[in-house]
Amino acid sequence: MRVYLLIAAIAGGVTWLVTPLVRHLAIRVGAVGRVRARDVHTVPTPRMGGLGMLIGFLGAMVFAWRIPFIGQLFTDGHQAWVVMIGAVLICLLGIADDIWDLDWMLKMSGQLLISVFVAWGGLQIISLPLGSSLVTASPSLSMAITAFLIVASINAVNFVDGLDGLAAGIVAIGGIAFGAYSYILARSSPSYASMATLIDVAMVGTCVGFLLHNWHPAKLFMGDSGSMLLGYLITCASIVMTGHLDPASVHASIYLPVFVPVLLPVLVLFLPVLDMCLAIVRRVSHGQSPMHPDRMHLHHRMLRIGHSVQGAVLILWGWAALIAFGSITILVVPAVYVFVGMAVAAVLLSAATLSPYLRHRLPEIRRENAELRAAQHATGLPGRRRGVGRGPLARRNGRRSYDVPDEAPFDMRPSDASDVPEDVDDGGDPRRRSSTPHVPVAGDGR
Repeated sequence: MRVYLLIAAIAGGVTWLVTPLVRHLAIRVGAVGRVRARDVHTVPTPRMGGLGMLIGFLGAMVFAWRIPFIGQLFTDGHQAWVVMIGAVLICLLGIADDIWDLDWMLKMSGQLLISVFVAWGGLQIISLPLGSSLVTASPSLSMAITAFLIVASINAVNFVDGLDGLAAGIVAIGGIAFGAYSYILARSSPSYASMATLIDVAMVGTCVGFLLHNWHPAKLFMGDSGSMLLGYLITCASIVMTGHLDPASVHASIYLPVFVPVLLPVLVLFLPVLDMCLAIVRRVSHGQSPMHPDRMHLHHRMLRIGHSVQGAVLILWGWAALIAFGSITILVVPAVYVFVGMAVAAVLLSAATLSPYLRHRLPEIRRENAELRAAQHATGLPGRRRGVGRGPLARRNGRRSYDVPDEAPFDMRPSDASDVPEDVDDGGDPRRRSSTPHVPVAGDGR
């Protein structure tokens, strides 16, 4: 455990040290995000923070390579090198987008090609649970599933990267939960060394190191280079663990819990995945591209109901921690205790989420109700004039008048009886009074 903590500290330290240099480089090359209509920040801020995160991650991995306890992971296979090469490629694609704002189809094509390359390099889900047994997937199906998971996670993190520190914190929380779970599984093996745990601790370290520069108000944005890198790494960690299963040598009742890592990226990234799904459905239903930007993301809604940037980020971190650690704890703690704890935490988080809305909205509701009661008391019956309201025709000063709402124009109200000459025989028909405008009534025939 101490070795993993040291690796995380090295990743965080290197990231923290090189991020200011990356900021100056981003300004030099023009990777500065202009203020757009959907953005929360009001000052142009450099992007390309993912480059600093990549340097921190690679530095930690190279350091781990030289440690005898971890070094065997690099010599026994080439998965570590495939993960590192894929991280470089995905970060370079993100840097290109940070500088030149690539078209979304071109960017997704690049993501897919890199994902296929990583799957071709051996990072694959080789078996899938089907009923009560494991089924070995064909090479083509395995590559397709792997590529889909990587691309989906990359874009989920990219979608949620809208507030200072939000994406880095959510991924760090998910990495801590997944790293703890993979470490527990690795303790049952002859060697505690685990590639999944190594990737997670290095990723968590880079997130923490970058957060020191990315907390509101941020000095540097991670950009697509950072969000795509984080989504890629957390998915690779889960695939590395699942890819070691051999369905011919392990019984389903023993290995089935290990398939939680396949779903764990969705669970630890539940908020980003939920936000991405809602955004796609919302945009497609309006006839827009799935990648069309808007201000309807979850973090935008949090700000709209009255949260500050820091408050919205902390609450969304809380929801991410609830789902991530709840999904892990249920594997080692009785489910009833986990559900009770999650229910209590969900109530507290719901109260914190809605508190600004309730704090501002409830006084407005009380004030509106008080004004409505005062208006009703002043006018008697709401929407009617006093002395009027006994039917479409009412008697006033011995003559018939019309029930007209108070807001009717003056020239539409029936004239007073004194305006009608006494020598005019109206025959009981108000339409024959020349000084009274005609107002159609029921049965008038017009």
